[in-house]
Amino acid sequence: MQRRQFLASASLTTVAAAFPGVVRAAEGARDADLRAMLDRFFYARLEDSPEQATSLGLDTGPRAALKSRLGDVSRAGEARGFARARQERAALRTIPRAALGPAARLDYDIVTYSLDRMIAGERFTYGDSAGRYAPYVLSQLSGAYRDVPDFLSSQHRVANAADADAYVARVEALAGAIDAETARQREDAARGVFAPDYILDTTLGQLAAVRDKAPEATGPATDLAAKLKAAQLPPDRAATVARLMRERVFPALDRQRALVTELRARAVHDAGVWRLPDGADYYTAAAEAATTTRMTGDEIHRLGLAQVGEIGARLDGLLKAQGLSQGSVGDRLVALNKRPDQLYPNTDPGREALLEQLRAQLAAMTSRLPEQFATLPKAPVEIRRVPEAIQAGAPGGYYQSASLDGTRPAIYFINLRDTFDRPKFGLATLTYHEAVPGHHLQVMSALESQDIPLIRRRGFYSGYSEGWALYSEQLADEMGMYDGNPLGQIGYLQSLLFRATRLVVDSGMHSKRWSREKATDYLIATTGIARGRSQGEIDRYTVWPGQACSYKIGHTVWTRLRDAAKARAGAGWDPKRFHEVLSLGAMPLDVLERVVGERMA
Repeated sequence: MQRRQFLASASLTTVAAAFPGVVRAAEGARDADLRAMLDRFFYARLEDSPEQATSLGLDTGPRAALKSRLGDVSRAGEARGFARARQERAALRTIPRAALGPAARLDYDIVTYSLDRMIAGERFTYGDSAGRYAPYVLSQLSGAYRDVPDFLSSQHRVANAADADAYVARVEALAGAIDAETARQREDAARGVFAPDYILDTTLGQLAAVRDKAPEATGPATDLAAKLKAAQLPPDRAATVARLMRERVFPALDRQRALVTELRARAVHDAGVWRLPDGADYYTAAAEAATTTRMTGDEIHRLGLAQVGEIGARLDGLLKAQGLSQGSVGDRLVALNKRPDQLYPNTDPGREALLEQLRAQLAAMTSRLPEQFATLPKAPVEIRRVPEAIQAGAPGGYYQSASLDGTRPAIYFINLRDTFDRPKFGLATLTYHEAVPGHHLQVMSALESQDIPLIRRRGFYSGYSEGWALYSEQLADEMGMYDGNPLGQIGYLQSLLFRATRLVVDSGMHSKRWSREKATDYLIATTGIARGRSQGEIDRYTVWPGQACSYKIGHTVWTRLRDAAKARAGAGWDPKRFHEVLSLGAMPLDVLERVVGERMA
């Protein structure tokens, strides 16, 4: 799209990032009022979310006390969050939308959407329905027992004695967080809401990995000891943490493990949330929250089946060109996964060699980013393996943003519990998804922006963010990153097929009452992904209903919008101009469609 066409747009909404001077001249009468209100919302929320303050590097100065605290995970804390959302929604209504300029209207619409979705989740009185939907308080992917040690290790910096004291205070607070979640899970269990048997088995294993160690060998104690040494501080605080683990955290873990053991004896094997109170409505709401679109379980299922067929046909031709012609597409992908030349040894040296391959792929893509993007992140991104203490239940890969103050880099974590789950031909596309041009570029483009309110810089909409990351995989292919590497392109298409298959199995379990075994077998047969990884994926969808649907639905929207913009621009197509929409921050997909449509007008 040419500059003249862009400026002639009927809406100035998307000019906010690229042409701030133009937008300032068109600001509405109440823009400053809205910006001040949104900043008040943001800082008030930080008071109840100390971990986010640390993650952003905002736990300093007047907010330094937040570094010593953990968020309130009790039912009362959840109720305060819902009450605040209602108060914020009422406050927003005092500002007439019509009195706002284009950029402020976009902020208004996105924050209103988020508040409305959160308030709508209050009707479900179990698990978590405030934004992300997770029906079980305790699982292999949820609970302070796993989240807090991981957070302390990866995000709590220790540069001085005050930081070290704050670390100790957080370990002391961990016992209270564990007990609060034990109480919530017990309350939910009285209504029949607790995870299936196979989820509780993994949860018990992870609880044991934290609890069944000498106090001085636990993650918080060893992590703090290393950080104290690096900061040239005395080691005595690590001994204090070990004592707190023994005297306070271990007893809380024992109480929680006793409850989970009790629930395991009563647990059913059914995978889907259909069995829970208002389970069908819960899944519809969960899928809408994740995708920011409204689709029934049947619609999601049909879309998945159609896309599985389309992508499978593309893979069939590529596999035949590699001499792989016998059996289904899934069978041939399984055979490719087993080839010795596609596997790193399942040893520490093998894992390090795998990480080196990822770093080389990251560097190669980073050098090519200026071809597609005018704005690049300032913060670096590192690649690390998922901590061993939580790898049994952790996703295959995930991204953690950098801090705002530049003291902590972004991190792309990859789960290396078994290198068989990560064959060489699929590694590049995971790097493009989790790092660049995927999550790192998208998240940091917003987080580092000075043109959007703080409350929106950290905004997350799974359909937008995961859809972008999957679009990034496609973009890498279009940029020629797989030229001369047909197996890498097969890995990319396997990734697309995997995300389409998620639509089928997620709706299958939660809407069509598929069993865990049926969902796992379908995933393996369709995608050829190793059983260990496939089982972990199905177990993840069990406890995060709807979230897995956001990837392919979001990808479908992003590619449709990009292709429409490209067709309209014709010879004047500039991908940098289209991709600059990232600087406006994350938004629901229906808002994204409106913004891009106005930009093309």
